Amino acid sequence: MSEMNITFYEEGQRKAVEIASDQVLIKTVQDALDTMANPKLMNVRNMILHKENIDPAFFDLKTGLAGEILQKFVNYGIRLAIVGDFTNIASESLRAFILECNRGNQIFFVEDVDAARKKLFIL
Repeated sequence: MSEMNITFYEEGQRKAVEIASDQVLIKTVQDALDTMANPKLMNVRNMILHKENIDPAFFDLKTGLAGEILQKFVNYGIRLAIVGDFTNIASESLRAFILECNRGNQIFFVEDVDAARKKLFIL
């Protein structure tokens, strides 16, 4: 796995972790599981990832990669915010998917880390 930069945030009893890198960190479902199982992150239930650290295939819903990876986060009770520019998405199905995720309280697609922290610390 590539080098990860890890930043922790705390607000009251809530903790979140931001994971960033200059490389793609998550290419497969196993990469997502390995990230969640990282000993430094074991007790964190709120995670922030950056769009550029996720394989572009994730954002092509036909691959099924997004569904598989996000289901793992849900199964393990980890709330996830993906940070990036999602304003000019050509795929109508991806736009609808992002809107649906953002209506819930488990997975979020947001424009910056501040927005991610707000979403993750709301509940």
